[in-house]
Amino acid sequence: MLMRETGSQKPAKRGGGCEENASGEAVSASISDEVNCPQNETDNAGQGLLERAFARANLKRAWKRVRANKGAAGVDGLDIEQTAEHLQSRWPAICEQLLSGVYRPSPVRRVVIPKPDGGERELGIPTVTDRLIQQALLQVLQPLLDPTFSEHSYGFRPGRSAQDAVLAAQRHVSSGRKVVVDVDLEKFFDRVDHDILIDRLRKRIADRAVIRLIRAYLNAGTQINGVVEKSRCGAPQGGPLSPLLANVLLDEVDRELERRGHCFVRYADDANVYVRSQKAGQRVMALLKRLYEKLHLSFNESKSAVTSAFGRKFLGYELWSRRNEVRRAVSYKAQKQFKQRIRWHTRRSCGRSLQQIVDDLRPYILGWKAYFGLSQTPTVWRELDEWIRHRLRAIQLKQWKRGTTTYQALRALGASVEVAKKIAGNARRWWNNSRYELNRVLTIAWFDSLGLPRFS
Repeated sequence: MLMRETGSQKPAKRGGGCEENASGEAVSASISDEVNCPQNETDNAGQGLLERAFARANLKRAWKRVRANKGAAGVDGLDIEQTAEHLQSRWPAICEQLLSGVYRPSPVRRVVIPKPDGGERELGIPTVTDRLIQQALLQVLQPLLDPTFSEHSYGFRPGRSAQDAVLAAQRHVSSGRKVVVDVDLEKFFDRVDHDILIDRLRKRIADRAVIRLIRAYLNAGTQINGVVEKSRCGAPQGGPLSPLLANVLLDEVDRELERRGHCFVRYADDANVYVRSQKAGQRVMALLKRLYEKLHLSFNESKSAVTSAFGRKFLGYELWSRRNEVRRAVSYKAQKQFKQRIRWHTRRSCGRSLQQIVDDLRPYILGWKAYFGLSQTPTVWRELDEWIRHRLRAIQLKQWKRGTTTYQALRALGASVEVAKKIAGNARRWWNNSRYELNRVLTIAWFDSLGLPRFS
């Protein structure tokens, strides 16, 4: 409980006290210091949560994070730079409204993005101003709320990551719990019940001003084709506060599983419980249905199951057994999605030089490698390396045909006359022609010189 932290403290003066807070760094560099409100002189210990959220130092950190995250404009059509200019004149009035409790957030802009499996995901994009306000509030609330969450929860928490969750899952399976109760919630962020969430939040935070502001964000609605739709359910996935609120709501499920002594891992709305038998798994599945029904949440039946922990995808990884040792691997689905993305970047009609293609690939490959660095399958890494280089060799061959002749280019790279003639005279398709002797000319070291990352 956080009641002592926020409830009975005498808040700093509100209303006119807005001018004793800061607007942010430009709020970082774009908003001049002249329109920044002076730093509130009241000690943090005597401030309410809102005053702490909108103090100068916290707002500067929030603006830096919002700017770094980039993101699209909301319903007001203002991007990051335009919002910075807008806040030069508007922030004092917005701050006044926030501290007096009359601020009304803009509705979120709905964006539908396709999922790799063919479905769709709806995102709610707040305005940049609302993202700044939510981020500032998050930075104050998270240090208070996060220590109260279960140690089995890993999603969107400081010092914890998806890799930590995968390692925890591996430990549970290695201990002999080789059956997993894999629960996937149906459209979780779209179905969060506002009343239930606010009730759970009030049990942790006694600051009514904060509760009122969070309720205002939940009630802001969604703009679809110019029409604002209100709902008593849903927490927009594009808002900085939504992941923290999800952890608040789902923590009581975690605590009940803990009370019953279960081994489990939860990452946001993905939860895996590890048991020793199918029968025990069915009992846990029935328990979870009851617990989630209390929160007005339901399962995605097609994705939830009681099954073997081996080969079951979790956060892009899957576990497998070799010589009685549980190991980590990149899931087949993740590999398939990776190849689809590489194919898109390396389409042979893109009209870019090979160096430009490699420069475009580099951040994606490095990010993918960093995320899946826990994989214990060196063969997969080697095969992906070879496959990427094969595609790039095929692109280079086609580009040589359009410009410098293949023979001349190969000779310039040090190929013998015989090898250059053989490759240049090969009439097979680009993909087939990019094998064999060409590997000895466009070598791994040559790709290294272009800056192409390696997996192995």
